[in-house]
Amino acid sequence: MSGVRLHLAICTCAALALAAASASPLAPQAPGRPPNIVIITSDDLGYGDLGSYGAKAIRTPNLDRMAAQGLLLTSFTTASPVCSPSRAALLTGRYPPRVGVSRVLHSRDTIGLLPSEVTLAEALKPLGYATAVIGKWHLGHLPQFLPTSQGFDYYFGIPYSNDMAPTPLLRNTQVIEEPTQQETLTERYTEEAERFIHTNRDRPFFLYFPHTMPHVPLHASDRFLGRSAAGLYGDVVEAIDWSVGRVLQVLQDAGIDRNTLVIFTSDNGPEHQGSPGRLRGRKFTVYEGGVRVPFIARWPARIPTGLVSEAPVNALDLFPTLIAAVGGTLPPNIMLDGEDIMPVLTGRVKERRSHLMLYFDNRYVQAARYGNWKIHVARWERAPEHPLVPINVPLATPELFDLTVDPDESYDVAARHPTVAADIVRRITQALQTFDLAVQRANFPSNRPDRPPARPNPR
Repeated sequence: MSGVRLHLAICTCAALALAAASASPLAPQAPGRPPNIVIITSDDLGYGDLGSYGAKAIRTPNLDRMAAQGLLLTSFTTASPVCSPSRAALLTGRYPPRVGVSRVLHSRDTIGLLPSEVTLAEALKPLGYATAVIGKWHLGHLPQFLPTSQGFDYYFGIPYSNDMAPTPLLRNTQVIEEPTQQETLTERYTEEAERFIHTNRDRPFFLYFPHTMPHVPLHASDRFLGRSAAGLYGDVVEAIDWSVGRVLQVLQDAGIDRNTLVIFTSDNGPEHQGSPGRLRGRKFTVYEGGVRVPFIARWPARIPTGLVSEAPVNALDLFPTLIAAVGGTLPPNIMLDGEDIMPVLTGRVKERRSHLMLYFDNRYVQAARYGNWKIHVARWERAPEHPLVPINVPLATPELFDLTVDPDESYDVAARHPTVAADIVRRITQALQTFDLAVQRANFPSNRPDRPPARPNPR
């Protein structure tokens, strides 16, 4: 039994009493009222940073209990190994280059998530949902790109990463504090989340709760400092775990937890600190350590307790899945890149049909997954003529990995499975034809005999 499965088995036993107090987990939701949705994300949290994923030095009892009361995915990936693109994909169900956010946005940028894109909030509002973002936005800081212009009724948080200057704290579009006092940010976010839930307990709501931490610089209040065996990083993660516990508690106190889908995940893998588990790579790389992250879902009305699924799921799948779950209609004439995977989340199916997932870094496809196969077709390198400017270089021979036996991508088996490698490359080529010309030219440059022109590193 794997470490993830063993730990969850223990947590499941601890949660049986709470589960028994509820009606059958597959009972229908309350008639006439669609479910509430809460998506909680952390920033730069690693695959191995939660107890339910094998962490020893960091205590996450609330998240572990949440996993035991619902579903844990062992093969959930983001659409990008960096912040802004992964968030854009989560909220739109579309690859980052399609929606105008192919790289990390900075405080000096004047671009953002294209206003023409349909966010989850905009798709839910016609169904009567109250909507809010509490936390880090990072999809454009100018008024036309802020959450209040993207379908959200309310916003409280910082507009980009906490290592960028200035660091303003916004309520809707107004700066209420600058610089932000980050030591108490997790607690203040949580208070705002509790208030939003309490205010909207009698109507359906969508709360998007993207924590600022554990992105560096790390900050924690006195109540959490020194508590973890993993140092300040662990203190920060334990504070996030406390926050999740508070959200779950306020849902229970309001009597709406049974009909609320709560999802916890991360925007990408860990950077300087944090653990990717046994996975290769970290943030900024399309290896599994950069894109595979924790994913826990709890919805007592629909998701049975103690589920663990190895099915490959991507953040792109959340948009169509959630819209279908609430009985909504997908936006017409918009190409979505994800699929409805509710049968996986509810345990009705154990395996998912093979589905191509592209991993972009900036506008470049560097890897893709198809079923249990992962292929790498390009990577960043430093050219001798441009030693300070990394360029995207297509691999002369793609590298192929079987993630069922090699999740840390250590053994290239392309030579043993040339037909598989060729088939996935063909699928990548076909998929890229659906993107705009800028993306196609970036991946199929016609103006060079051996390597693409120099491109700035998107970090």
